[in-house]
Amino acid sequence: MLAPPYDVIPPEYQKALYERDPRNVVRLVLNRGEGDAGYRDVGETYRRWLSEGVLAPDAEPGLYLLEQTFEVEGRALTRRGLMARFRAEDPGRGSVLPHEQTRPAAREDRYRVLEATRANFSPIFLMIPDAGGRFARAGAAASSRPPLATYTDDGGVGHRLWRITEAGPVTELQDVMGAARAYIADGHHRYATALRYRDETGPEGAWTLGYFTPLDAPGLVVLPYHRVFSEGPGAEEARRALQARFRVTDVRGAAAAAREVARSTSRYAFGLAWPGGAALVAESLPEAERLLPESAPPSLRALDAYFLHQAVLPDVLGVPAAAVRYVHSLVEAEDAVGEARCALAVLMRPTPVRQVVDVAEARESMPAKSTFFHPKLPSGLVIHPLLA
Repeated sequence: MLAPPYDVIPPEYQKALYERDPRNVVRLVLNRGEGDAGYRDVGETYRRWLSEGVLAPDAEPGLYLLEQTFEVEGRALTRRGLMARFRAEDPGRGSVLPHEQTRPAAREDRYRVLEATRANFSPIFLMIPDAGGRFARAGAAASSRPPLATYTDDGGVGHRLWRITEAGPVTELQDVMGAARAYIADGHHRYATALRYRDETGPEGAWTLGYFTPLDAPGLVVLPYHRVFSEGPGAEEARRALQARFRVTDVRGAAAAAREVARSTSRYAFGLAWPGGAALVAESLPEAERLLPESAPPSLRALDAYFLHQAVLPDVLGVPAAAVRYVHSLVEAEDAVGEARCALAVLMRPTPVRQVVDVAEARESMPAKSTFFHPKLPSGLVIHPLLA
């Protein structure tokens, strides 16, 4: 029944989910039809599942605690978050802050799905401060009893879900979330869609589905988004272009470049890898900072991705913006290089959560694909019918 978010489902996996179960939620979040007919099919499928009892509303309101267990680089981690409806508000009010720009085509697609179904199938991922630990304590208490549901997804991530209906815990969690400024981690297009829906239907249309997790939780993990390019300089040409402003180190292969760049403590660092095995790690020298104009906002100046796209790619390596493709796993980058399906790959460090918050607070926007919060939240675990 469940599926990943729509934007991380490649075509072959979408096909596999369709074939696995005729009731998989992928048929609602990423339909295979084209144009108006495709969106009509989404709406008809959702309403049919309701009428047939495939989907049924809960008997009483509640909050939902989701625990995800997973591994990153051999470390076992757990992340807990709460799924609840909340009111989408304009960023200018300061209660919910984004950090990423949205794309018109994706906004329109998400709105058409929302319009056809009048339901949220995927929560907007939000981070909130929990300095006093009230959220963590309430979550720990709720998870002390048997879960409502458990499952392990195709990526090996374990999920446990609890429904919280008792007045005391519900009030405690509402107080914590209501008093905190929230930062969007993932789901910017869905949030923009919620605002548009509110504008077109009225104030009650502002309600949408969110997932809230503490900013300082040890299981709040951001992985790097790597880049692969259809054109760009060869290894020796890149070395010559970089060596005046960077400490350049030879390594062997994309995996070694990614590993070494992750260890770097330089202001800026990235790896480069080419078909055939050549790879470099570039770590900035003080001279490199002058590649950015003094007018660059401080919150953006701190970002590897901003530095790469604003200065290194256009001014040092001469790589056009149109040549880039983004991959969210090292395996994808390695495959693209190993099979010579790209001219070069750039391996990135993960963006720290603190930098995400700084950009949001400054009301700036990161370059595309600067963050990959892991693990993703499943679609269809909790469905929120809209009131308007």
